[in-house]
Amino acid sequence: MKILKAVNLQKIYGKGETQVRALDGVNLSVDKGEFVAVVGTSGSGKSTLLHMIGGLDVPTAGSVTVDGQELSHMTDEQLTIFRRRNIGFVFQQYNLVPMLNVWENIILPVKLDGRQVEKDYVEEIIDTLGLEKRLNSLPSMLSGGQQQRVAIARALAFKPAVLLADEPTGNLDYRTSQDVLGLLKVTSEQFHQTIVIITHNEEIAQLADRILRIEDGRIFADSSREERSRSISGSSREERSRGASRSSKAERGQGASDSRRTESGRSISGSERTE
Repeated sequence: MKILKAVNLQKIYGKGETQVRALDGVNLSVDKGEFVAVVGTSGSGKSTLLHMIGGLDVPTAGSVTVDGQELSHMTDEQLTIFRRRNIGFVFQQYNLVPMLNVWENIILPVKLDGRQVEKDYVEEIIDTLGLEKRLNSLPSMLSGGQQQRVAIARALAFKPAVLLADEPTGNLDYRTSQDVLGLLKVTSEQFHQTIVIITHNEEIAQLADRILRIEDGRIFADSSREERSRSISGSSREERSRGASRSSKAERGQGASDSRRTESGRSISGSERTE
């Protein structure tokens, strides 16, 4: 089932000579439960793409459909409600409310919507993310990695159709980044959660089920984990083949060299007998 779809998505800033095509006809679709990474350099259009598919900005042309609902057909108020209920966000900046504790931050979107908190589900998220001992702590009492975990839990609390993460480890050290990414992967698998992560980091992208590569506002490559595995496997076989070929040539060369030395020795020996 396609949970997210963008068709001919365009975002153009300015006019004439100053015109910038941040997105230039992007087409993509994401299945329910997929973990997708969008990889690109700074200025490639990846963050603009996230803003468009998350309903945070309006495209110049094209359409975005989330869970069967086209965003352009909604009023501002409808879009705000839809976004709160169906799209979870995780940014570099954790955006936690400083005067609320961990539990209150996590359930805030649900409370704002006037709904009952699914306590068992939220507690399962909290246990998965290792936050069960920090529920009464304020954000100022948490490390960067812990704050990002709270942000992830908050994004998941509403059971969103899609979770969008924009460089979620940008402010974290390497080890903490790996922990947070591992937890994102676990939540994707455990809760069958659709995740789209924006990153410039190739190592981060390799955790995803699919990698979309974007440059100059266009997606120019789309590879699944299986395709990447086959590519790596093919490269390994090719490298082993080249290695075997080099070894064979070296052995043949060594054999020829030994043969020449033997012939030379025989020739010298024959000359000595003649003398």
